Amino acid sequence: MASEVACTYATLILHDDGIAVTAEKIATLVKAANVSIESYWPSLFAKLAEKRNIEDLIMNVGSGSGAAPAAIAAPGGGAGGAAAAAAAAPAAEEKKEEPKEESDDDMGFSLFD
Repeated sequence: MASEVACTYATLILHDDGIAVTAEKIATLVKAANVSIESYWPSLFAKLAEKRNIEDLIMNVGSGSGAAPAAIAAPGGGAGGAAAAAAAAPAAEEKKEEPKEESDDDMGFSLFD
């Protein structure tokens, strides 16, 4: 677990500084932090950074729905931004019905009868 965390932090540091994320640079940062990791972790994280946009990963952490990208696109200027905001508004206002708790009275008997 420490290997993944160390590589994650190294990847975020490189991205934040605007430096290209490579396996060698990740390994260098992890070594400078005095963390011992397996040799394959830096290359896995470098491949991830190469295939995915790190900024998108950061912005969508824990996002379980498609509402986050719509909310990010909404502040854009012009009619397209207003249309995106109008389309996102009904989805955000939609409420889920919570299941009602069943009481003893609903079943025709009570624990204390």
